[in-house]
Amino acid sequence: MANSQRLRLANEKASKYVTLRGNVPKSSKAQDEKYAVGPWLLGLFILVVCGSAVFQFIQSIRFG
Repeated sequence: MANSQRLRLANEKASKYVTLRGNVPKSSKAQDEKYAVGPWLLGLFILVVCGSAVFQFIQSIRFG
């Protein structure tokens, strides 16, 4: 029963694209979502990873 309902919803969603013939968007999701994480969070992550690598490199030179 759930499969037929899911199939019916998918058919209704795709039925509006029948007359477009080649102008169908690649994804039916909204195009507003470009990044999974924000740029500040990504920058913080890169800072932590690169910073720890620099500190590890300095420590290995100092005690190596």
